[in-house]
Amino acid sequence: MAFLWVVSCFAFISAAYGCGTPAIPPQVTGYARIVNGEEAVPHSWPWQVSLQQSNGFHFCGGSLINENWVVTAAHCNVRTYHRVIVGEHDKGRMSTTEKVQVLKPAKVFTHPGWNPRTINNDISLIKLATPATMGNTVSPVCLADTSDVFAPGMKCVTSGWGLTRYNAPNTPNKLQQASLPLLSNEQCKRSWGSNISEVMICAGAAGATSCMGDSGGPLVCEKDNMWTLVGIVSWGSSRCSTSTPAVYARVTMLRSWVDQILAAN
Repeated sequence: MAFLWVVSCFAFISAAYGCGTPAIPPQVTGYARIVNGEEAVPHSWPWQVSLQQSNGFHFCGGSLINENWVVTAAHCNVRTYHRVIVGEHDKGRMSTTEKVQVLKPAKVFTHPGWNPRTINNDISLIKLATPATMGNTVSPVCLADTSDVFAPGMKCVTSGWGLTRYNAPNTPNKLQQASLPLLSNEQCKRSWGSNISEVMICAGAAGATSCMGDSGGPLVCEKDNMWTLVGIVSWGSSRCSTSTPAVYARVTMLRSWVDQILAAN
C-alpha cells in the first residue's frame, strides 16, 4: 500500500510540475556570470541536461521539453552513442549522491536549414530511447511560441557547465547560471555585424556570458510565471568576453519546425 502511495504521489508530482515551473525555486542575483560563475540552486533548473561522451566527459548542454525529447544545438553534433544526463547538479558526484538518470538518444533530428558556416538554424532535437521520469529534480521547460515577443532589456537566465573562463583547464562540476539582458538584433549587430540573422537572439554584454561547454543549453525568460526557452546557446566571443553579446538560436523562429518533428515522431 505504501508503495502504491509513493507511485501515485510521484504521478501527481509529474502532473503538478508542468513546463517551466521548477519544484525547487531558482535564485538569481543580478549579473553573476557563468564566466567567474554563480552556482545555481541545486536542481532549480530541472530541465537542464548534460550531454556526455561515453566516458562521462561533458561536451554540451540541452533542455528537456517533455519526457521524450531534449532540445540542443546542431553544432553539438549529438550521436546516438552519447549519453543524456538529467537530474544532475554536481557532475563530479554523479555516481555517488545524486539520483541522476542516464538516458540514451534513440534518434537525433537536426534542422534541415542548419548551416555550420553561418551558424543559422543551430538546433537539434534528441528523441530519448526511454522517457525521463519526471519529479522534483526533473521537469520540462516551456517552449516559446512563434508569436511570443521577448523585448530587448528583459532579464533572462542562461545555465550550464561551461568554462568559467575561456582558458580554464576544466569545466566546473556544479551547474552555473547567469542573468543576462536580451538585446535587439540591431544592438547585437554593433558587435557582430552581418553575422547576426533573424534566427538568432543575443543576450549579455553586461558583465556576464556563456562560454565553451554551455553550447546547446538554455536561455530562459519568465513569461506568465513560467520559465520559457527563448534561446539555445549557440556562439559568441572566443575569449568569452563579458562585454560582447553571446548569440543564441531564436526559439520563436524555430518553434514550427520543433512542432513538426514532434508531431511526426
